[in-house]
Amino acid sequence: MATEQQIKAFTLPAQTDPPRSPRETLPTMYDLPSEDPKEPGLPDVFHDHQPQLLLETFQPPAYQPDRFFAASDLNLYYTLQNPAWYKRPDWFGVLGAQKLYDDRDMRLSYVVWQEGAAPYLVIELLSPGTEREDLGETQREEDEPPTKWEVYEQILRIPYYVVFSRYTDQVRYFELTGCRYREVEPRDQRLWLPEAGLGVGLWFGSYQSIERQWLRFYDARGAWIPTYEERGELRAEQERQRAEQERQRAEQERQRAEQEQQRAEQEHERAERLAAQLRALGIEPE
Repeated sequence: MATEQQIKAFTLPAQTDPPRSPRETLPTMYDLPSEDPKEPGLPDVFHDHQPQLLLETFQPPAYQPDRFFAASDLNLYYTLQNPAWYKRPDWFGVLGAQKLYDDRDMRLSYVVWQEGAAPYLVIELLSPGTEREDLGETQREEDEPPTKWEVYEQILRIPYYVVFSRYTDQVRYFELTGCRYREVEPRDQRLWLPEAGLGVGLWFGSYQSIERQWLRFYDARGAWIPTYEERGELRAEQERQRAEQERQRAEQERQRAEQEQQRAEQEHERAERLAAQLRALGIEPE
């Protein structure tokens, strides 16, 4: 990560004529990368598998594959007033952002003032050490960074915020209404995201050979968007069906050929019988 002195150097760029663009003068993801090691206190594999399931099924249909971005456990830098401050969502998705940074590099972090687009949806996985902050129940001191809730609601104004507890299998949905998050409680525990053209909800099933309640995305028909493994199984099944259809067509062709051969043999036998009858009458067939 960049040091505080390095970051301050970026916030006071020299004036030029003509002035350079913010992308040339402000700190970028190369200056503000994420840390390599994972956050302490998250020993369970749920924090690996659940975000991966969300990454695999986040497929907004209105956006080309290279025009939306999603990540888990990646630093999200959110304010130029304090460029070193960041939050690290368990998962977030951005609509209209390039898949790659400047169409060439995988991101080291997500720097909002460089990207020009804030996340559309953030999902936090509750754990005992972070639950109160994730739910906006903590107060900060004056000289401390804002809480996650404050950043998501008041600074970045992220339209949708979801929290999910693996301990209770409870999911809570919050929608930005005006300047505040309002909790919404859909009857089917599914939240539709209109701008994305998909929804997120609770699904009971097996992922990574673990059967439990998971959060995943669904499409406009209400069908769960398939995972990588399910897509592979679907392609294999489609190939199997195509092969079976080809086998059936070949069998039908073989049966038609046999029928044609039988008809030809029957015609030949009929012609032979007729010729024999004509010869018996003293008539030589032509």
